[in-house]
Amino acid sequence: MAMAELSEAVRLLVRMPLLWIPGIVGGIFAAVLWLIFSFSGTFFAGRILVICGLVLLFFIAGMLCLIKNDSGDIRAMIREGGNYYFRVLLPQLVIIFMILLVFVLVLLTLTLVGTTPDPALIVFLSFGVMLPSIILTFFSDTAAVFENRKVFDSIQRSIELVSMNISQVIAFFVTCAVVGFGILFGLMVVWEAFLYDKLEPVTHYSEVQLQAFTPDQLLAMIGTQGVWITAGMLFIAGLVLIPVLFSYKACFFRKMAGKTVVIQQTTGEYDSKGRWYKY
Repeated sequence: MAMAELSEAVRLLVRMPLLWIPGIVGGIFAAVLWLIFSFSGTFFAGRILVICGLVLLFFIAGMLCLIKNDSGDIRAMIREGGNYYFRVLLPQLVIIFMILLVFVLVLLTLTLVGTTPDPALIVFLSFGVMLPSIILTFFSDTAAVFENRKVFDSIQRSIELVSMNISQVIAFFVTCAVVGFGILFGLMVVWEAFLYDKLEPVTHYSEVQLQAFTPDQLLAMIGTQGVWITAGMLFIAGLVLIPVLFSYKACFFRKMAGKTVVIQQTTGEYDSKGRWYKY
């Protein structure tokens, strides 16, 4: 099922050019954040990152609505993006809060029993808490848009679908990883080709020098030209990855939700003759 929905997502992107708008916006944000980080440091970049994420979510909500309706124009995208914005945003905030709460409770429990969490344990706990939570709630935004569900209902729907289709969901994530790696690897090759002369000295570094190599040294090595080339590569990455992966996610959710039958339990009892009466 995973590959069939990827093909459907690509056909949607060819047929509906408006679906590329979130990619354009995301690519611009990625390039701008990189430039701010390179020239001004993390102080401003970290704060602008939150604003960019909130704005990008608006366009993603509109994109999901266009896929849901299988038609629309830029005005419909903006209108529906505004209508569903908080239905997409609020589940993400709830999920983040729940993950942080569980993480803090685990650390407090370890502290109370006298165990001092070391960095390795913290990393293990981070992945142990975040990965299952992200996988189970990954489709809450699409549930909110495609099935018009509210905050907690969309989270519950995502958990329900993932639990009932775990093998297909794993295949979906593997496909996303392969697609993402392929696109990023291709851009990395192009990036290295543009900056080969500047990066060539790194190939002669010893193991000790490579271990001591820092991001600041890399920025100094590639110079201003390299910073702008990197910004261009980040723009292309956002331009391609966001539309492809979110269209794929929407198509996969639609097929998964359509194939999953929710079993509703009814209450009742049997009479003395074995007949079932539903309440």
